[in-house]
Amino acid sequence: MATAFDPHVARAFIERFGPGAREQVADEVAVEEPLEIRVDGAALAVTMRTPGEDEELAAGFLAGEGLIGGPGEVASVGLTPDFAVNVIEIRTRGGLRRDPAAEERRFYLTSSCGVCGKGALEFVRQEAPESKATPGALAPETVLAAPPRARAEQVGFARTGGLHATALFEAGGDLLVVREDVGRHNAMDKALGAMLLAGRYPLPGVFACLSGRASFELVQKASLAGLAGLVAVGAPSSLAVDLARERGLLLCGFVRGESFNVYSGAERLAI
Repeated sequence: MATAFDPHVARAFIERFGPGAREQVADEVAVEEPLEIRVDGAALAVTMRTPGEDEELAAGFLAGEGLIGGPGEVASVGLTPDFAVNVIEIRTRGGLRRDPAAEERRFYLTSSCGVCGKGALEFVRQEAPESKATPGALAPETVLAAPPRARAEQVGFARTGGLHATALFEAGGDLLVVREDVGRHNAMDKALGAMLLAGRYPLPGVFACLSGRASFELVQKASLAGLAGLVAVGAPSSLAVDLARERGLLLCGFVRGESFNVYSGAERLAI
């Protein structure tokens, strides 16, 4: 039976070496291609991403940069009038909240780094309100259950081993959405963009589960989205910890098996 087409996955013929053996086999790898994001007819950003959910990625990217604040500011998102390949355009209802060009803020993004290429260090950090998550709202059991629950939905990773994921959960543990991408920041943008385009944004009380480490930018995106916090399978960076503490976010790392570390926001846990 033929495998259904998946824009996240490509086939490659490789050589596999093992003890006393060498063979040619077909393998599956994660797709990585550029995407240009245009806003109201003007190019804003180019990112390396895994194709699929491009509308969500564009909307989540704008929200994660503080350029839009919610679904009411998006008039439409989709292909350009000339159906240009690897280009997505957002039309806003009243323009962006800030003019990135005036700030010399340049967006040329790789799949591994979301802030690389920004014009000046002072524009890396975006202001956001302190988290309004309810203290004691999240049970430790919910934190521990999030990674395996998200992992079960990571179809692309299961096939390629090469995709990051972000899953969004309600405080009670209900899964809202899972998105995958070669870039961890893209996976977050896709997940947040999916909620925004569905009419729900900001997202107070919701927490994000990350398949890898927690970087500064992912904490910042979570803060701008009004999330209660982040639960990561890997480690956080020092700047991620500092920002989470400043913004009052829950930040958990090394969430594996029956244990996890809390770097910020322990009061958010129902202990």
